[in-house]
Amino acid sequence: MMNNKKIYRLFVYNLVVFLSVFSFCCEKEKQALSPQVQPEDSQTLKSRLALNTVEDTETGLKSSTGTFAVFENRSARKGRMIHLNVVVLHAEGPETRPDPFFVFAGGPGADVTTYRFMYEKSWIRKMRDIVLVSQRGTSGDNKIDCPEAAPSDDLQSYFSPYFKEALFRSCIEELKLKFDLTQYSTYHAADDVNDIRRALNYDKINITGSSYGTRMALVYLRKHPETVRTAILNGVAPLAFRNPLYHAPGFQRAIDMLIEECSEDPDCRAAFPSLKQEYKAILARLEKEPVEVTVRHPETHKESRVRMPKEAFIEALRMYMYGSVSSRHVPYLIHRAYEGDFQPFAEAGLASEWAVRRALAVGMLLCVTCAEDLDRITWEDIKEITGNTDMGSGRVTRQKKVCDFWPRSELPENFDDPFAVDVPVLLLSGSLDPVTPPQWGEEVASHLPNSLHLVVPGAHGVGGPCLQFIQKQFLESGSLKELNISCVDKIKTRPFRVKE
Repeated sequence: MMNNKKIYRLFVYNLVVFLSVFSFCCEKEKQALSPQVQPEDSQTLKSRLALNTVEDTETGLKSSTGTFAVFENRSARKGRMIHLNVVVLHAEGPETRPDPFFVFAGGPGADVTTYRFMYEKSWIRKMRDIVLVSQRGTSGDNKIDCPEAAPSDDLQSYFSPYFKEALFRSCIEELKLKFDLTQYSTYHAADDVNDIRRALNYDKINITGSSYGTRMALVYLRKHPETVRTAILNGVAPLAFRNPLYHAPGFQRAIDMLIEECSEDPDCRAAFPSLKQEYKAILARLEKEPVEVTVRHPETHKESRVRMPKEAFIEALRMYMYGSVSSRHVPYLIHRAYEGDFQPFAEAGLASEWAVRRALAVGMLLCVTCAEDLDRITWEDIKEITGNTDMGSGRVTRQKKVCDFWPRSELPENFDDPFAVDVPVLLLSGSLDPVTPPQWGEEVASHLPNSLHLVVPGAHGVGGPCLQFIQKQFLESGSLKELNISCVDKIKTRPFRVKE
């Protein structure tokens, strides 16, 4: 079995999903009559930044951690203030660059400061500061979460639908006593980041995001293009991507391609000659009734019996396919399940759901997706786009029903229109990505004139030595011109797992 800590990191790192938008006045007349809100002066912003700098006694590397205070209601500039966690991993030197590297988290709902362990020894730190800022709503005194959605003592709930109306109706009553839920959009978050940039005395910055973090990066790029030197987007989820409407067709594309790839691979074909038929047989069996399976608690390791229905099986499979490594185990796990041993699959599904539900502030996720995504999804869209898929419409239907009573952020007019800026943008897509397939990278590249879209073998959030080499060139030059990308053609997928 895969180590639980490795599974946790794998799924947290590859989290998926997206953003909402800044609160503007909706009526043109009000916009015309209301004065523009002027940026706050730098000294005021610096006074809100509280950082403590320490030096590692072994490495000599410095890091600063603390908080940055912002008004919950940015437009009003009065009332409650919230504190965003800030981590600055200072460059090693001695030849450091003045333009830092800002990282935006996936989700929506993930706290990017928890990614610190992944960046402390990053090659990026050799020359640049790395800055991690928790997006409003994801942590600290402003974490908008519903802990009841991630219980520690009810493993069956992790094999049940995430978005339960009764649970979230109860949760929202508590959240509304603490927060103004209309203030937690990505447009507000983008302005928070710009304020922190100014408070830290940075001029130009480099930005990156994966999954929903790419939408955060795009919103920042749209609002503050003059501050961006370069942008790297990995697993691209633009505003045209209406979350979670496209989860079902994205998964269908990926599982069909993976099964086809197995049939064309000599070792995989020899081990699993009837993989497609086995997969369909499992779905047919689960359609009739759930299977009972024993799973171990992710923390206590105590065994429990749970019932796994078809929807939970598909969700576990979908999440397992996020990883470029874990996806290569899928044929083996399907075959084991077909032979009657569902435990490896069930424990993988439990591990991913356990990690995701703890990593995401789900209330913040709803603040984001209800306003920006679900309001643009019609029941006709759901029928058309999720029909004839194995996953079906369950996820998007339930989330839409919860959004019926969730508060909304006010969005700028035409917030989802494509935009063009001249900032160089590197777009990366995995060929077998089950949530943000290459079509979304192509969509963004079509309206960004100074962009390059690379599609490489892999899943959600691609990496490896070749892409690191390309990103190093890009950051060093600040330009897409004359990049050496020849290694892309040499990238190979990992072998399929074919035995114990």
